[in-house]
Amino acid sequence: MSTANLLVELFVEELPPKALKKLGDSFAQEIWYGLVKQGLAPEFVDLGSNVIPFASPRRLAVLIKDVPAKAADKAARIKLMPVAVGLTPEGQPSPALLKKLAASGLPADAPLERALDGKAEALFANTVQPGASLAQGLQQALNDMLKALPIPKVMSYQLADGWTNVHFVRPAHGLVALHGAERVPVSLLGLEAGTTTRGHRFEALDPVVTVSHADAYADTLRSRGAVIASFAERREVIRGQLQAAGAKLGLTPIDDEALLDEVTALVERPNVLTCAFEEEFLAVPQECLILTMKANQKYFPLLDAQGKLTRHFLVVSNIAPDDASAVVQGNERVVRPRLADAKFFYDQDRKKTLAERVPGLAKVVYHGSLGSQGERAERVRAIAHAIVNQLRTATVPFTVDAKDQFDVLDSKVQQAAQLAKADLLTDMVGEFPELQGVMGGYYARHEGLRDGVAIAIEDHYKPRFAGDALPRNHTGTVLALADKLETLCGLFGIGQLPTGDKDPFALRRHALGVIRILQEKNLPLSLPALVDAGLAAFSEGMLSNATAREDLLNFAYDRLVGALRDQGYSAQEVDAVVALRPASWGELPKRLAAVRAFAALPESASLAAANKRVGNILKKSDEAPVPLSDALLKEPAEAALAQALQAATARAEPLFAQGDYTASLTALAVLKAPVDAFFDAVMVNADDAALRANRLALLRALHEAMNRVADLSRLAV
Repeated sequence: MSTANLLVELFVEELPPKALKKLGDSFAQEIWYGLVKQGLAPEFVDLGSNVIPFASPRRLAVLIKDVPAKAADKAARIKLMPVAVGLTPEGQPSPALLKKLAASGLPADAPLERALDGKAEALFANTVQPGASLAQGLQQALNDMLKALPIPKVMSYQLADGWTNVHFVRPAHGLVALHGAERVPVSLLGLEAGTTTRGHRFEALDPVVTVSHADAYADTLRSRGAVIASFAERREVIRGQLQAAGAKLGLTPIDDEALLDEVTALVERPNVLTCAFEEEFLAVPQECLILTMKANQKYFPLLDAQGKLTRHFLVVSNIAPDDASAVVQGNERVVRPRLADAKFFYDQDRKKTLAERVPGLAKVVYHGSLGSQGERAERVRAIAHAIVNQLRTATVPFTVDAKDQFDVLDSKVQQAAQLAKADLLTDMVGEFPELQGVMGGYYARHEGLRDGVAIAIEDHYKPRFAGDALPRNHTGTVLALADKLETLCGLFGIGQLPTGDKDPFALRRHALGVIRILQEKNLPLSLPALVDAGLAAFSEGMLSNATAREDLLNFAYDRLVGALRDQGYSAQEVDAVVALRPASWGELPKRLAAVRAFAALPESASLAAANKRVGNILKKSDEAPVPLSDALLKEPAEAALAQALQAATARAEPLFAQGDYTASLTALAVLKAPVDAFFDAVMVNADDAALRANRLALLRALHEAMNRVADLSRLAV
C-alpha cells in the first residue's frame, strides 16, 4: 500500500511560553499514537525523525512519515453467542443468531465455528474488518489528542457563529491537514482543515501562506512566512546567535536552559542584539541584576572570563530590521528602571543591620501550627548547637580547622543561625524571594561580620536543587543541616507528610539535601540522633503526630534508597546496606563498595543463600537466646563451623573496627565450606532442647558476624 507523509497544523493565538515545548511534543505524540492504534502509522519509529514536532508561539504541528491513505483490513474472529442459544434443537440458526449476524454485518449463511468458551460451547464467525480511512482515523486521533494535551489552563471562547463555545489553551484560527499534497477532510475546534496558514505578524512575505505539500511545510513557512517552525531548530539558532554575539565582545552569555526554552517560545524569527546598561549598576550584587534581567525582561546577561557580570547583555528580538538601533535603545531604556529599583533596594537595605531586623521575624508567620520565623530561628539555633555537640563527641573523630575549634564553631553557628532569616525582611528579598540567603550573605559581609558567618548565611539553604553545590564551610554545613531538620521535624510533627506527587513544602528536597550533606561531607553523625535533636527543639505540645520520629526516619531511608540507586548502585546492593538502617551515612559508600566486592566472590551466592536460611530459622524460633557452649558441639560439622567462625571473626573484627569493610567481609568468605557442611550434616531443631538451643546460638553468632556490614541475605537470588 502506498504511503505519504502527513502534516497537521493547528494555528492559534499566542501560546503560554513556559508550556509551549511540552504542548508541542504532546500534540505530535498524541496524534501519532492515535494513528498507530488504528493501523495508520508505523509503531516503532524514531520520534525525532519519523514523527517531527513543530511548535512556535502561534502554532502546534506535526509531520508523520509513511502514513497510508487507508489502514490494512484485519482478520477478526467474532464471538456470537452460546450454541444452546444460537442453534435450535435441529441445528438450525435461531432468530437470536440471525439477528446477531445481521447486527454484525454478516450474512445469514455465514460459516460458523463451534468452540469451547470456558465451560460452555459458543459460536464464532471469522470475518474481515475493513481498515479505517485516513480521514476517519485522523479525526479520531485529533479528538483523542484534545483530551490528552497537557493544557496548563483552559480558555473558553465562542466560535464565529456566536453560539458555540469551545475549550482550548488559546483561541484557534486555522487547521491544516495534508497527506502528501492531498487535503484530509477533518475538523477540530470548529475549524475545517485547509491548506493555508499564517506566517510572521510583521515579516512574512505573504499574509496567507499556502502549503502545497506536507513535505514543504517547514521550508514554505521559513521562506514565505519568515517563521522557523521547529522548536528545536529555533532553539539552536538562538543558542548559536547568543554565543556568536558574546564572542564578538570576548564575553559569555549566561547558561540558562530554562530561559533559552522560554525565549524560544516567544519568537518565531530570532534575532539576537547586543545592548548595555550604565556602569554604576555593577555596584549592585550581580545575582540581583542577573535575576531581574532574566526573570523580568528575558535578557541574557554577559559574563567575563572570571564569571563576573558585565554591563553588556543580549536581547532575542522577534524582528530583524535593517537598522536595529531603535530596538536596542528601546530595550536599554526598558531595563534601566529595573536595575535602578534593584540598586535602590540594595542601598536601602544596607541602612539597617541584620541584627536590627531579627526582632521583626517574630511578626512573620512561618506556619500556622509552628509559629513565627523568629521562633523558627531559635529552633534552628538549638538544633545547630546539638549537631556541634554530636560532632564533638562522635566516635569517629571529626576534624575542624585549627582556628575553628568546637567552641568557636558553635559560636559562629549560633550567630549565623540567629541572623540567617533576617534577610526575609529586606526589600530585595521581598522583590526577589529567590535571593534569600544570598542577600543575607552580602549584607553580612557589608557589616564586616567575622569570617565564615557570612558564607554560612548565604549557604544555609544549600543544596537548593539536584546537583546544587553544598555549603562551603563547617559553619554553613551545620546550619544547613539544622535548617532542613527543623523543617522536616516540624512538618512531620504536625502530620504534614508528602502524599503521592504532592509535596507543597518540598520535604523530599529537604531530605535529599540532608542525605547529600551527610554523605558527601562524610559526617560522623547518626540520623536518629539528628532527628531526636530536631524534635526536641520544639516546645512541648506543639507537635501532634505521635509517630513523627518513625515516619520521618522511614521517609528519609526511602529517599536514601532512591538516591543511592541514582548513584549507580544496584537494587540488591542498596537493599543489603540500607536494610541494617546504618546510623552514620558518611560511611555508606564504603559499605556499598564492600558489598559489591563481596558479591563478586565465588563464595558469595552460597553464603548469601545460607544467610537467608539462617535468618528464617532464627525468626521462627521463639526460644530465649543462650550463650554458645563448646561442650554441646556434638557433631563434627558444628564444631568445625564454630572453630572456623571464631577464626574468621578474629580476622574480620579488627578490620571492621578500622572501617575496612571490604576486607572485613572478604575475611568471612572462608566460612562457605563449613556452613555448607553444617547444613548438610546437622539437624538444627534437634529433639534435645539443650542441643537445639546451642545450635541456634551458633547460628545467631554466624548471623551477627555475617551481617555487620550489610544484610547479605538481600543478595540471595
